[in-house]
Amino acid sequence: MADPKGFLKNTREVAGRRPVEERVNDWDEVYPGGIGRALLPIINVQASRCMDCGIPFCHSGCPLGNIIPEWNDLVWRDDWEGAIERLHATNNFPEFTGRLCPAPCETACVLGINQPAVTIKNIEVSIIDKAFESGFVRPQPPEWLSGKTVAVIGSGPAGLAAAQQLTRAGHTVAVYERADKPGGLLRYGIPEFKMEKKHLDKRLEQMKREGTVFRSGVEVGQGDLTGDRLRDRYDAVVIATGSTVARDLPVPGRELKGIHQAMEFLPQANRVAVGEEVEGQIRADGKHVVIIGGGDTGADCLGTSIRQGAASITQLEIMPQPTEERPTGQPWPTYPMTYRVSSAHEEGGDRVYAVSTKEFVGDDDGNVRALRLVEVAFEGGKLVEHEGTEREIPADLVLFAMGFVGPEQPGLIEQLGVDLDERGNVKRANDYATNVDGVFVAGDAGRGQSLIVWAIAEGRSAAAAVDTFLSGSTQLPAPIPPTARPVVV
Repeated sequence: MADPKGFLKNTREVAGRRPVEERVNDWDEVYPGGIGRALLPIINVQASRCMDCGIPFCHSGCPLGNIIPEWNDLVWRDDWEGAIERLHATNNFPEFTGRLCPAPCETACVLGINQPAVTIKNIEVSIIDKAFESGFVRPQPPEWLSGKTVAVIGSGPAGLAAAQQLTRAGHTVAVYERADKPGGLLRYGIPEFKMEKKHLDKRLEQMKREGTVFRSGVEVGQGDLTGDRLRDRYDAVVIATGSTVARDLPVPGRELKGIHQAMEFLPQANRVAVGEEVEGQIRADGKHVVIIGGGDTGADCLGTSIRQGAASITQLEIMPQPTEERPTGQPWPTYPMTYRVSSAHEEGGDRVYAVSTKEFVGDDDGNVRALRLVEVAFEGGKLVEHEGTEREIPADLVLFAMGFVGPEQPGLIEQLGVDLDERGNVKRANDYATNVDGVFVAGDAGRGQSLIVWAIAEGRSAAAAVDTFLSGSTQLPAPIPPTARPVVV
C-alpha cells in the first residue's frame, strides 16, 4: 500500500483553478497548464492518503471497477508507467473520466466515512496526462485479424470504448458518426473550459493507428445506408447513438423566438471556440439568460454564457436546494445528492431552486422577453404550487437543460426493428444483445441518460459480448450485465 500513515498525516488537497477574472476571458481549461500538470506538485502526497482498504468500496462506486488502490500506490512510488497500465486495464479513456465524471468512487471511499475522501479523480487524470506526456500511451494494434466486421453507430464514449476493444480483439471496426468529426457529446456537448478537444483528438489518433476506421458525416438510417444494408454489410452492429431526444417544456409561449435546447446552443459555441465559423450562431451577448435545469448541462450553458458576455444569468431548478452534508437517507457508500459548486458556478450567475416555469412572455415581435415562474414543493409525492409566489424574471435567451428522454426512433432504430423498453430505450438482454440477431446496444441508447463512466463500462462490456458472438469466446473483460448495478444520476 501507499504510506500507511498517509491519511493521518495529510489532508485532502485539490488543484487550484485559474482566477475567475482570467479564465472567463478565454476558452482554455480552468486549471493552469491543464489539470494534470496543475496537480503534479501535490499528487504523490494525495495518493499516499489511500488506505488500501481490505474491502475497497471505491471499486463498487465505480461502474468501471477501476482498481484504484493499486494505481494510488504506484503513483505514490512514482511509478507512472505502472500506474497507467493498471488504469488502462479497466478504463479506456481516463482523460475523459478524470475531467468529466462526478466521481462516485470518491463518495464510496472508506476514508470518506469520517474524513475528506481521497482525491481519486484528480489522481486518475494526473496519471493519464503524465502518461501521454511521457509517451506511455501507445497504439495496441491486434496481432491478427479475425476476418469479421463490426459497425459501431455513434462515437461518444460508449461507441469509442466498444470500437477500441473490438479492434484490439482483431475485428475490422468502422465507427459511424453523423457529425463532421467523431466524439459525439465529448466534442460538441462538453465546453472547452471543461475538456479541451486536444485530449479527445489524441485518443482518436491512437485508435486510428490501431486500425479503427471513422466515417464521419454519415447518418446511418438516412439515404442509401439503411438498417438492412448495414446488417448485410457487417457481421455485427453496435448501437451507441446515445439518448438524444431532449426533454421539452410545453408551456404557454413555447413558440417564442429565443427559446432553445442546450444542445442547439452548446455545439455552436464549441465550434466557435476552436476557430470555426457558425452562421446565425445562438449567442448570449448582452442578454438576460435563463437556464432551465440545474445539472451539469445547465452549468455548461452557464459557463458558456458568461464567456459570451451575458448581461445576467439565472439557472432554475425544480427541486429544492440540496444540503451541503450527506443526507441521512443517502448513507455511505451511496452517491449522495448534495449541493455542489462547479467551476462555472464560481464564475457568476444566480441559482434558484424549487421553482417551476408557468409561461414564457413575449414582446410585440414574437421574441421572448420574460419568464413567469412560481415556487413549488413536493408534498405527498405531488408537485404543489405555492399561491402568491408567481413572479416574472427577464429572459432574452432561454436554454433548456432538462436532460434527454431516449434515442431517436425514426431512421435507424425503426429500420433495424429492435424492441424498445417501457422508457423508450433500446431493449437488451444481459449480454447487451437486442432482439435482432447480431445487433447490440451500449450506453445511453439502452440505459437511458447516465454517466460517462457507465457509457465506457457498457461499451467495454458490449464489446466482450460481440466478440463472443463473432468468435465463440472472448479474451476481453467479461461483460457487466446491464442490470448489475443501479443507475447513478
